[in-house]
Amino acid sequence: MSKIILPPPLKPGDLLRVIAPSGALREFAAFEQSLEIWRSHGYNIQVSDNIESRHGYLAGTDDHRRQQLAAAWHDPECRGIICARGGFGSTRILENWTWEQKTADPKWLIGFSDITALLWSLYKAGISGVHGPVLTTLKDEPEWSIKRLFDILEGHSVAPLKGKGWGGGTVTGVLLPGNLTVATHLLGTPILPDLDNVILAFEDVTEAPYRIDRMLTQWRLSGMLSKVRGIALGGFTKCDAPPNIPSLSIEEVLRDRLSDLNIPIVSDLPFGHDSPNAALPVGVQATLDADQGILEIIP
Repeated sequence: MSKIILPPPLKPGDLLRVIAPSGALREFAAFEQSLEIWRSHGYNIQVSDNIESRHGYLAGTDDHRRQQLAAAWHDPECRGIICARGGFGSTRILENWTWEQKTADPKWLIGFSDITALLWSLYKAGISGVHGPVLTTLKDEPEWSIKRLFDILEGHSVAPLKGKGWGGGTVTGVLLPGNLTVATHLLGTPILPDLDNVILAFEDVTEAPYRIDRMLTQWRLSGMLSKVRGIALGGFTKCDAPPNIPSLSIEEVLRDRLSDLNIPIVSDLPFGHDSPNAALPVGVQATLDADQGILEIIP
């Protein structure tokens, strides 16, 4: 892939639009508290109409959610798009969708979990986004994590993240963060971007060890892991086996399925569904040091 396009840095006073492209909004108090964090940083936040729409587990029909995304993406005054929550549904609105750029500059897309599909699709179109807290989780982030999110969006450098190095040296590549389950369901679809020279950064939540095993085995059998330069592992929250059922631990599964790839791997990095969820820019150059256990964004 050619060099990624970084949207212009945000600055206080910019207009940002909130959309719900995935699951139905339920956590209204957390949503409002997180909106106040954005507003306290000086941003003009516009919540999309009918943000509380529901269609079963979805935040409205596919057309409704696609129209929200299109309205925000094509609004020449909007500088960034904040996703309300994850859940499920973003892959559905990517059918027959292209990131057609009708304004002079692209804009930031911010979210994680189910928003992985949108972020990876946008990355495939050559535009960076931010894998970071949504509006139902931001209020639970520690101060340093909130500052990190705004530093990335406003064009400032950020500190390296420290985890547990598995050994294997240091590698530099293109950082591609996302949710393992969502990313696995992009395998074999036109949404999956080129993974050559990529450092994958995966996290997940409420997936039993055998399901993590099944997904990583699919990645192995697909041949895609032979392309990547390194793997950064964040939180695998509530991924313990049910009690009284024979199982490998989540740590054992990750080691079993990944440690023989002969690439640098760092685990236990502070991003994912449990706080802290350190923001990670998509498609930028990063260094993964598997001896020291460090993931560093290259300015």
